[in-house]
Amino acid sequence: MDFSKYIRNRLLDKYEFYDYGHALEILHESFSAEWDEIQDCLGSFELTYKDILMAGGNESPIPKKFDDVLYPYGWREIRISGDLTVKKYPRQSAQRRGKFAKEPYETEIIEGYIDGHNIDFLKNRVAFDLEWNSKDQTFDRDLLAMRTYFDCGLIDVGIIVTRAEELNEIFKALEVMPKYGASTTWIGKLLYRLDSRRNGGCPILAIGIKKECVVDYE
Repeated sequence: MDFSKYIRNRLLDKYEFYDYGHALEILHESFSAEWDEIQDCLGSFELTYKDILMAGGNESPIPKKFDDVLYPYGWREIRISGDLTVKKYPRQSAQRRGKFAKEPYETEIIEGYIDGHNIDFLKNRVAFDLEWNSKDQTFDRDLLAMRTYFDCGLIDVGIIVTRAEELNEIFKALEVMPKYGASTTWIGKLLYRLDSRRNGGCPILAIGIKKECVVDYE
């Protein structure tokens, strides 16, 4: 694929892109405004050695860099929950197979059928998640959430940003490689799951943060 048709040239130096289910085409053609905002965010994103050395989790400054750009554009963290209503319709008569009554004879509600699925950023029908340094099982949660949103008709495409493998060179130089181990969230762990179609039918654009994003790197 010629990524330059869909992605600003400068971003091709800073990130790796992996397109699943024609996600890029969908973003470019159907959600051009949202895609422009995401590209603005990716273009302004910078990492420093200080960012890398800081503790992870809620103390990391990296997610806030995305918040600062995307929240003014109207992107919001969203959590959905939902109950499943099951309606059972009887056949109209014993003699007419395949013909059913207009009203159900029984209705059952399965509470909490969808629960706890959250997305870091959502706008219109585009979902966006950032995974800098969590346990790699977090990708299973993210992909399940996006798949659920997609199956419910709430989104048409998802984007997940994480670390490219080449950042390991910097982690080793800073002697923090144990903190960014193989079992944490990086692009290899995400692509493995996408190749296994854990996203279901939801188109996903996977993005890896490269060394070019680190302003201290020479």
